[in-house]
Formats: sequence, C-alpha cells, structure tokens
Amino acid sequence: MSGHSKWKNIQVKKGKTDVKRGKIFTKIGKEIAMAAKIGGGNTDLNAKLRDVVAKAKAANMSLDTVTRAIKKGSGEMDGVNYEEIVYEGYGPDGVAVIVSTLTDNKNRTASNVRYTFDRNGGNLGSLGCVSFMFLKKGQIFIERKDGINEDELMMAALDAGAEDFNSEEEVFEVITAFEDFSHVRETLEKAGYEFASAEVTMIPDTYAELDLEASAKVQKLIDMLEDDDDVQDVYHNAEFPEEWEG
Repeated sequence: MSGHSKWKNIQVKKGKTDVKRGKIFTKIGKEIAMAAKIGGGNTDLNAKLRDVVAKAKAANMSLDTVTRAIKKGSGEMDGVNYEEIVYEGYGPDGVAVIVSTLTDNKNRTASNVRYTFDRNGGNLGSLGCVSFMFLKKGQIFIERKDGINEDELMMAALDAGAEDFNSEEEVFEVITAFEDFSHVRETLEKAGYEFASAEVTMIPDTYAELDLEASAKVQKLIDMLEDDDDVQDVYHNAEFPEEWEG
C-alpha cells in the first residue's frame, strides 16, 4: 500500500477525531502518563516521552494537558495505573488487525475487544497470530506546503538515518527503523519541519485489497475498536479502494 493510502486512512481518522477531540486527548494523555511512569517525567532524559509529547503536539493538545499527564505518570499527581495489553485477530475478508490497549481493568478490556470482533464478523486470535505480518517502524508525514523543497527534505531525512522517503500527492512520508525514530524526528523538528503525523506504528508486509462492501465492514470494526476508551491504536493491513471515503 502506498503512502497515499496510509495518509488517506489517517485523514479519515483525523476527521473523526476532530469531532471526538476530547477522547483522543484522553488516549494520548494515558500514553504520556505511561511513558512518564516507565522512564520518568524529564523529557530530556526520556526519549519515549519526547516522542509521545511530539505526537500530542501534532494533535494540537495543550501544554497544560500534557504537563498534567506527565505529572500523573511520574507520581507528582494522583493517577491511574495502566497496563499495556495487545490483542490480535482477523477482521472481515481476512484483514489482519492488531489492537493496542492501555487499561486499568484487563477483564473488561478483553471482553469488550472480543465482543467487537465477534459483532463485526471478525475473530480474536492468540498473541502472535498476525503480528508476524507487521514491522514496527517510525512513520512521519509532512504535508506539502509552499517553501518545502522535496530534495532538501529527503536529504535531511536520509542524513538523519531514515530508511525510506516517499513523495505523494499531498504529503511526504518518512520511514525509520523503530530505534532511529526519535533521532530522525528530533532532527527534522530542529530543522523547522512541522508534522501532520509522527509516531511509531506497525506497517504491514502485505495488504488485503478490499472492495467497497468489504471496506464498510472493516471500517465499522476499526471505528468500534477505536471508540473504546481502553484502545490506544488499531493497526491493520486493509487497503481501501481509492474511492473509499470512510
């Protein structure tokens, strides 16, 4: 699947989260708190926290909200202890799905995720049943704007250690190894580039091409999973047709 197809998925998701901005801020806040809990609240010393804060910035999350989440995670304010649990399974038409969650009640989360798969024609499987189809990578999208020179951006990304650079109609896509994501992101940020999206993600090796009918079924499953308060991210290998509007 091309970067354009992936960007199209993100545009659909961003459009929906604009309506549910409070919910997406809650999810990112949990991720910030978890990163602060594991590695401490100092962004200078905690690369994971820096990455999540950059994700919050791209989502237009306020500095006050970010600071509160860091304090909750580092113990400076009362907070909830979350556990990270990953679920894997298949959606309609054999689409591979990975669901990343942060939960304070794993029984509730497991029940909800299983119910969502069952209700939408999917099957929740065992850990590892689909993750072998994905690679953990850093992915950065930079929207095309006047003043951005494609060659300069590509060289800056590759010099910083990026694995791949793709030029699409609306965006530039930078792919990095998981361990190089922080360095590449920070280098491009210091060079003045603004990100439409910047995060560690799961990129499929192969994709399941869908028609419009199957796309509607798969999108419904994804939407229901993402609407769950315990679900942080949903990764899949669906390739929606160009005319798909979500």
